[in-house]
Parts: sequence; C-alpha cells; structure tokens
Amino acid sequence: MDAELEQFIKSYSNASICVQGVYHYAIEPGSSGRQKTAPFRGFIFPISGRAQYAFDGTLYTTDSRKIIHGVPDMMLDKLVLGDRRWEYISVFYDITGKRPEGEFLPDTHFELTVGHSPRLTGLLWRLRRVFSEPGALSSFQSEVLFRCILEEMFISAASQTSDSSHMLFKSVRSYIHDYYMEGLTVGGLAEQNGVTVNRLFYVFRSYAGMGPGDYLLRYRLNRAKEILITSDAFISDVARGVGYDDPLYFSRLFKKQFGITPSGFREKFRNNPCPS
Repeated sequence: MDAELEQFIKSYSNASICVQGVYHYAIEPGSSGRQKTAPFRGFIFPISGRAQYAFDGTLYTTDSRKIIHGVPDMMLDKLVLGDRRWEYISVFYDITGKRPEGEFLPDTHFELTVGHSPRLTGLLWRLRRVFSEPGALSSFQSEVLFRCILEEMFISAASQTSDSSHMLFKSVRSYIHDYYMEGLTVGGLAEQNGVTVNRLFYVFRSYAGMGPGDYLLRYRLNRAKEILITSDAFISDVARGVGYDDPLYFSRLFKKQFGITPSGFREKFRNNPCPS
C-alpha cells in the first residue's frame, strides 16, 4: 500500500469526525465557475461525467473513478468537460476534539483514484438521505455511514496498487450483502464493476469456491432461514424480502437447497435458534 495512503487511513481512524453537510449536484456540460471553498474540509465524490477543478491553481481532472479532497478558504475554479452532465455528491466534515500529538491530518487538497465501487455509491446516497432527516439518531447514523464511506474509499484506493482480484471479490461480496433483496444479476454485477461475467466467475471460484450466482443464491436463502425462524411473516413476504417476487419459485429453490419447504423449516426449527 502507498505510504501516504496508509498515513491517511491511520489519521482518519484516530480522528473524531462530525459530518457538516451532504449535497448532491448535477451541472450541465460546459458550465464553469469560480468560488471560495466551504468553511469545512470536504470530499467530492463523482457519480458521472467529467470535470476540471483547480484549487489555488493546482489542477485536477476527475471522473467517476477519482475522488477529490478540498480544504477551507481556497479559491476554486471548476469546468464541466465533455457532453455529459457532471454529477457528484459533496460531503463536508470537521475534525472535533484534540488531535493526537504528531498526528497527521490532511490539511490540503489531494486526489484518490478508487476505480468503480457500486458499494461506495450506494453508501453515499444513503448518507445523503439520512443526513437530511432531523434528530439525534440521524446525526449518529450520518457519522456511522461516513465512516463506512471512508472505509470503502480507502479499500478501493488500496486496490489500485494491490491484488485487484481479491479487492474485486470483496467489493462484489459486500454489495451482495447490502443489496441481496434487490433484483441483482451476475451480468449486472459484472457490468457495475467493469469486468466480464467470465472474469467475475473466475474471481468468485477462486475466493468463495463457487460462482457469483451460487453465492448470491446461498446468501439469500440463508437470510431467508433467519427470517423464517425469527418472524411470523408470510412466505410470500419472506420471498420478496430476499429478492424473489415469485414465492413458488422461492419455495422450490429453498427446498432444493435445504431439502425442506420454507413452511416446514419454520415449523421444525421455530424453537431452535441455531438450525443446521
């Protein structure tokens, strides 16, 4: 891992962070502007398009693979490049409490190349939604989500100089764990991560001992087992809760995997918190 990146990670892990603002922007092609930066540190997380940023004359050209960090009270020039809208999410934060002596914290602008991370994008949209809600719980959830975003950002940045196959596996696995209840497909997962289906299959066979489709299936059905023994939800609701709109199809998959129907499983293991 790059020494500077490792220092960034160490610094953020020891810092007390308070999220100060989360904003979504979509700017038309060719737009430009000049302004003073916000009174807080912040990250620019690109969603789509390309843009050029200059912090006091230092130039960055960014797209959906690169994240920019900015600091307060600098002159910022920006220009949208190409023929697509420049869409991004800005997250402003403050470092609270006393800094550990000798601890480095990023007090300057910099760029991180993170590649394509669907999980990072999903976390950003969740943070934007949660931050807009009132109350102490929203503030707490915002801090937790921002920590998750930093973690995914650093993992993705580290993957650019480490074992890309392992990082691809971890990224897709995490995405499956977060979004298994949605209509995921192997083709869609491969496309989101910029690889072929064959490449994704090879990576999952190497690290999980099965293809991504089988991994998704088993994860969904194991989640269904938990729901069946901890709730009174209808089988159709359980099916939808783990990503299957057709309860009959779900029941067939469940029986094929475990040798028992979902209702039979519930009846058998209702009083056993650790079914085999």
